[in-house]
Amino acid sequence: MTVLVSAPSRLCLFGEHLDYHHLEVVTMAIDLRFHAEISARDDGLAVIRIKDEKIDTLNQENTGERYERFVYDLSGELIYTGSRDYFKSCFNVIKRRGYDISSGFDIKMDSEIPIGKGMCSSSTMVVALIKAVLECIDADIKNSASELAQMAYEAEVSEFNEPGGKMDHMASAYGGIRRFGFSDIKNPTMEKLGNLPCGEFILFDSLQRKDTIKVLETARKPVEEAVRAIGLNSIADIDIKKLGESNIPKAYKMPAMAALYNYDILKQFLAMHESGAMTPEKLGEMLYGHHCRLRDGLGISTDSIEEILDTAIHSGALGGKLNGTGGGGCCYIFCHEKDAGRIIGAVGAKGYPGRIVKTAGGAATEKGGCE
Repeated sequence: MTVLVSAPSRLCLFGEHLDYHHLEVVTMAIDLRFHAEISARDDGLAVIRIKDEKIDTLNQENTGERYERFVYDLSGELIYTGSRDYFKSCFNVIKRRGYDISSGFDIKMDSEIPIGKGMCSSSTMVVALIKAVLECIDADIKNSASELAQMAYEAEVSEFNEPGGKMDHMASAYGGIRRFGFSDIKNPTMEKLGNLPCGEFILFDSLQRKDTIKVLETARKPVEEAVRAIGLNSIADIDIKKLGESNIPKAYKMPAMAALYNYDILKQFLAMHESGAMTPEKLGEMLYGHHCRLRDGLGISTDSIEEILDTAIHSGALGGKLNGTGGGGCCYIFCHEKDAGRIIGAVGAKGYPGRIVKTAGGAATEKGGCE
């Protein structure tokens, strides 16, 4: 029999580049999903067909049924032949948990998520693949979002000593609107948040691919250097006023101040959301304030993203921001429902595709079960 599973992409509402500093993030899973269809084999091979990565733009469909094909022998540990060898790492992580996957699988993977655009396409792919295998072998942890997120994090980040955090894997595994705390990266906290103010989120594709690893390193290291220069253990321990008055290099100070300002915005959002005082206008203002710190403090916006946001705001958007690591990729705006069509049209006239996105559930089985 065949199993079909899927895992959602996400918007990072507040907290880009904070999770790996052991702070908090607020995410919203959205209805762009990575799908994995899996069935068992009996020859020990994993045969994967995945949508051609050249089909990488928002709203672009795989009308020509273009797939790339990969074959792996699951009889032993899979040896990595390059960085980001994620299919192999997924199988290795599952095997190290003690699960027998030696019979093999046929796997077909499709996605609505733009590739290389800050929409956690690789993280979501890893979540979907691990979820599919766990479902197909009827693993005892197949319904555990926490185990799924941890295994996906190991397969994508730990196996290759990459600089990313755990936000994307948790957002995709759990779904919904969530607050994640990373003071203890091995045991993150999670809280499900209530509905946001009425309005629409519109995702736009800047048509610029980004170098996720390079952006992560560029954004992360200066803040860590600032913490070391001041002699503390965490960015959360730094007083922003004292940081501003310090004589540490500007190249460290500005990114660290941006991180602190954005953490303060996140805390303001949580307080207003909990009290019921959040309005559509205030949410838009806070999102754009967060974006400005990422742009000016970390230098991770682009001319295309700025053009999208400026056009959208002049057309009635309440605010918006880049999404994910930055340095290209996608951004999104928040607006009143009545203004959505006009904003999509105005930004589309500049050549950038957009679509309304909705809150979605986490990684799930959509049909079937393997025998």
